[in-house]
Amino acid sequence: MGEILDLVEARLRTALGEPDARADVTFLGTDRIEVLRFIDGDIVRYATLGMSAQPMADPTSPLADPVKGPRAELVLSVRLGLADTDQVLRPLAVLAASPQVEGLIVAPGASLDLGQPLWTGAPFSSVLVAEPGGLVEDLELDAPMDPVCFLPLLPMTRNEAAWKRVRGAQELQERWLAQGTDLRDPLRASVPLD
Repeated sequence: MGEILDLVEARLRTALGEPDARADVTFLGTDRIEVLRFIDGDIVRYATLGMSAQPMADPTSPLADPVKGPRAELVLSVRLGLADTDQVLRPLAVLAASPQVEGLIVAPGASLDLGQPLWTGAPFSSVLVAEPGGLVEDLELDAPMDPVCFLPLLPMTRNEAAWKRVRGAQELQERWLAQGTDLRDPLRASVPLD
């Protein structure tokens, strides 16, 4: 487990630079989850470290495979200085622990809902899991282990999350693109959904 996390942290440092802060959270019955903060100009990126230590297991399977299965870490990017986004550390750790706690497989197109704002005053209480491979490349592990994917998180307002449940992730992303939505704006309003 430790060796995998060392490789994951090295990949994050290669892609994002040196973290300027880190915090860790431990939930009863789960492994420790760390959240690293990277600052790149006017963008702050938060990346989890610990979610990939164990493969995510199919909740319908009677036995979890300790080696095979998808592995991932989460990455959230927001504009720096517009809101107190450092409060997102614990919520991100909660999302990263959800495969262990709830038996979820976190994959692109999924919605993850916290039921509370990502940070004080945030118009977002849920995120859309986007496709990996853009910001941080997948980390190949020795066979038969699956690679570690670094999944970007896109904050969603309540209206956007409800619309996504009905219309799907692709239509919501197309709407954001058509409207020129700045998904890194921590104070942005909901995209028009008429």
